[in-house]
Amino acid sequence: MLFGIYPGGICGDDAGGLAVGPPDDPARISTALDLLQGRPDRPFLVRAYTRFDDATRLGEPHTTATPADADRYATRGRSLDLVAQYQSAAGDVDGYCDFLRELVEQYGAVTSTLQVTEEPNFTSNPTLDGYYPAVHEAVVRGVSVVKERARELGYTHLRAGFNTTPLFGPATSFVADLTHRGGEGFIADLDYVGLDFFPDVFQPVAMPDLALAVEGLLRHHRDAVLTPAGLGHLPLHITEHGWPTGPHRPPYRQADIVETVVQVIAAQSKQLNLSGYTHFSLRDADSAKPGLFHRFGLTTDDYTPKPAFDSMKTLIERFSA
Repeated sequence: MLFGIYPGGICGDDAGGLAVGPPDDPARISTALDLLQGRPDRPFLVRAYTRFDDATRLGEPHTTATPADADRYATRGRSLDLVAQYQSAAGDVDGYCDFLRELVEQYGAVTSTLQVTEEPNFTSNPTLDGYYPAVHEAVVRGVSVVKERARELGYTHLRAGFNTTPLFGPATSFVADLTHRGGEGFIADLDYVGLDFFPDVFQPVAMPDLALAVEGLLRHHRDAVLTPAGLGHLPLHITEHGWPTGPHRPPYRQADIVETVVQVIAAQSKQLNLSGYTHFSLRDADSAKPGLFHRFGLTTDDYTPKPAFDSMKTLIERFSA
C-alpha cells in the first residue's frame, strides 16, 4: 500500500477560514518525512495544495500554497501528491485547464498523483471547490487535460484523479453525474478516485465500533458510489484522514484511531482495491489553540512527536509496498 502525508501547517476549517500558526520549518519537515518514509527507496507521497482562482496569472510558475515549495520534499524516492484546487468565482474552466497544463509542465517530473479539484461535492464552504460554479465541468475537463499533457511530455508515471467526501442518500449520485457528463473519455483518463474521511471527528464513533464503521463506509463507497458510476474498476485512495488532539481528545486516542483505521484499510486493500493512504497532517497548525482544526498533527507545531507519530511510522513499515 502506498502511504503519504500532508506536511504543511495550514488547515482549512468548517467556516470557510484557515487555521494557521507558526511557520513551517523545512528542515524539520524533511527530517520527519525521512523518519516516516524509512528506507529511501520506499515510495511515499508528499501531499501539497495549490489553487486556481480569478487572480491566478497564467504563463508563469505556480507556487504551492501549502507547504511552500513542496517540490523540495520530493527526494529520497518521495514524490508529490499535488492537489490543484479550482476556486474561480467566475467559473473560468478554460483558465483552470490552462493552469493544469502548466502544473503538469512545472511539477510533472516529481508528481505521482495530480488531484483535480478538492472535495468538489462540498458546496457550503468557500475553502472547498464545490462552492464554485461549473465545478463539475472543471473535474471532467481537468482530468482529461492532465492526462493529455502528461502523455505529450512522456510522464507515464503521473496519475490523474479527483476526490470527494463520503456520499450518502441523494448525494451518492455525485460521481455518477460526473461520469454521465464526461462519458467514456473521462472514465478512460481517470487513474484513481480519492476519498477524504474523518471518522470520529465530526460525528462520534465509539472505539469498539470504529473498525466496523470504517469498513462499512469503504464498502459503501465502493458499492454504492463508484460501481454504479462505472468506476468500480478503479483504485480508491484515501486522500485525507486524520484525528485532532485537544481538550477531551487525548493523544493516546489519536494513536488508537490511526492504528485502527490504517489496519482496516490494509486488511481490505485487495478486496476493495484500496491503493493508498495519505494522512492529514504531519504537524498541528497551532498547538496553543484548542480549536478542532488547529491540532490535526502527528506532531505539535514545533514538530515534537505525539504517540501517533510512532504508530504511523510502524504502520508504514508494516504495510507499505
